[in-house]
Amino acid sequence: MANIKEIAQIAKVSVTTVSRVLNNHPYVSVDKRIAVEKAIKETNYQRNMNAVHLSKGETNLIGVVIPYANHPYFGLLLEGIANEAVKNNYKLILFQTNYEGQRELEALKMLKHKQVDALIFCSRNSPFTLLDEYTEYGPIILCEDTRGKNISSTFIDHYKSFSEALNYLHTIGHKKIGYCLARRKGSNSRSREKAYRDFLKKINEPFESNYRFYDCLNFEDGQEIIRSLNAMSNPPTALIVTSDQVAAGILVCCKENNIAVPEDLAILGFDNQPISKVMKLTTFEMPLTDMGSNLLRQAINPRAVNHEELFVKLIKRETV
Repeated sequence: MANIKEIAQIAKVSVTTVSRVLNNHPYVSVDKRIAVEKAIKETNYQRNMNAVHLSKGETNLIGVVIPYANHPYFGLLLEGIANEAVKNNYKLILFQTNYEGQRELEALKMLKHKQVDALIFCSRNSPFTLLDEYTEYGPIILCEDTRGKNISSTFIDHYKSFSEALNYLHTIGHKKIGYCLARRKGSNSRSREKAYRDFLKKINEPFESNYRFYDCLNFEDGQEIIRSLNAMSNPPTALIVTSDQVAAGILVCCKENNIAVPEDLAILGFDNQPISKVMKLTTFEMPLTDMGSNLLRQAINPRAVNHEELFVKLIKRETV
């Protein structure tokens, strides 16, 4: 394959002139531009875009780190990121990690080696101490509350939103409230746990550890939750479920087990996924596509560290 020097020799111009033509520089005579373009066509010259990006110090690639590509929550975040990337002529590199630290480290190393311009973490397993080591190599944006940290973020205050959900259930008569989370660990899970414990103290209710359910990710997980509730002598009267997919699975299992919803068990979801509308789930709408769009904007317009909070909205239907 021909290189720039060979193109210059064929066109009988300098390497600088060839470079100017390739980069659409205005100060090239018509004759020289025609000669260079003819030589490019004759040799079927293709630019080495890695070299071009290296010379410019940017790749127009943004890395997006997600634990699961097939989960609706992350699908909507990714939709917002992708739409905004198209608007701004950026491309995405997707890292599915399954919350494995080594895979997240691979993404961070790509940022270090200038293979991507920025990284967006939709959810993470790596500690802040590790992320801090890589912030000097490019923007790292998180989809969680990083106020007080030196990393920008777009986030929902999960302590605040979980407290809102608990208080809503309490105002309509529920005291024995359980919850279902995707992860036992993680900053969002810790915020929800704290909101839950603070709420119980406020209403003077005892803490019941078996009212908590973890690793709730899919529609099918509802079956195990209902099995556990049926085995309890004193089950909760309401569940907060942080995934509408899981909430829908619980609702189906309730019907199969003759558990009346919301009379015997109220179900309050999060996200407002399409399935929640179909199944008439009461839920909190999370502006996930807007969050994704904002994450991308923060990644491509790095400035002083900033934290942008978005808010949930209660959607009342038939399960509470």
